[in-house]
Amino acid sequence: MLLGKVVGSVWATQKETGMENLKLMIVQPIDCFGNSSGQTVIAVDRIGAGVGERVIVSRGNPARMLFPQKVVPIDAIIVGIVDSLEVGEP
Repeated sequence: MLLGKVVGSVWATQKETGMENLKLMIVQPIDCFGNSSGQTVIAVDRIGAGVGERVIVSRGNPARMLFPQKVVPIDAIIVGIVDSLEVGEP
């Protein structure tokens, strides 16, 4: 999993089978201090995250496992919205 910040959304009227009605968000991975740490990813959002929110993203096969009844061609999914974060001294 990774920590990220939602920086935008993606609209696609034509999608692969299995992706109908899935909201897509652009997520910038961040470190625990809020600094960018990697390349942006497009993640499915089923929990209602908005632009500017910090989120938890699951990637790879665990992301697809949240759709047990169908095969979904996704690589990343937002699994949580971060309310607060506590980090100790580095």
